Amino acid sequence: MSYKVRLHIFEGPLDLLLHLIKSQEIDIYNIPIAQITRQYLDYLEVMQLLDLNIAGDFLVMAATLMAIKSKLLLPKEALPPEEQELDPREELVRRLLEYQRFKALAEQLAHLETKSRQLFTRPTNLAVGDEVPLPPQEGPYFEASLFDLLSAFSQAMKEVPKEVFYEVMRDETTVEQKIKELRAFIQANTALVFQELLAGCRTQMAMIATFLAILELVRSQEVVARQDTLFGPIQIVRREQPVMRFTYGTGTSQAGH
Repeated sequence: MSYKVRLHIFEGPLDLLLHLIKSQEIDIYNIPIAQITRQYLDYLEVMQLLDLNIAGDFLVMAATLMAIKSKLLLPKEALPPEEQELDPREELVRRLLEYQRFKALAEQLAHLETKSRQLFTRPTNLAVGDEVPLPPQEGPYFEASLFDLLSAFSQAMKEVPKEVFYEVMRDETTVEQKIKELRAFIQANTALVFQELLAGCRTQMAMIATFLAILELVRSQEVVARQDTLFGPIQIVRREQPVMRFTYGTGTSQAGH
């Protein structure tokens, strides 16, 4: 498949590690390196299957995890004296904690920016009946990360019977076709369930094309992938910008279409 999604648009290797740690409620100060390394490599395998443009940072982190794992497996006496009392995970934990702090600060700033955009001031240069954007009124939700989507995709691949993927059929599904289909679906539905979209695919190629199409729509901000609960089922929802009709003389604003 020639269609590529640039991965750096979404997240990086530290985001993946934090995702694995949080989703399994692992103590960040006592990371089970063997387990995390295996799962990290599983994610890279899925990314390669999807033909994603994996940044070099992901491969560097994979090498770092393997090196840490190797040091933990060595008997202490086999290490240089200056390293015998050091935990090989210490530097990784420091990087994760530092990154987590900066990420939390960036999210707070983004939240403040969103709140400021939702403030509505009375316009002074509009005629009666003019339409102006109204900030969307939505309930709280968690925006699904790339790795939430990858996890759901990987699980869907495991649940499809093997014989389905080995059917002899010509599959010319393209990402561009899936993008058009999803745009039509999302216009006709309030929300699409991510897992159901994948379950409706008959071939591996169709599943991959559907997943890449969703990534492209998320990247272009046409849709948002969200969860009602952290690590819960994922919904694909159209980004909407409701409008409000402003009426002079009453000091009120009315929703309009």
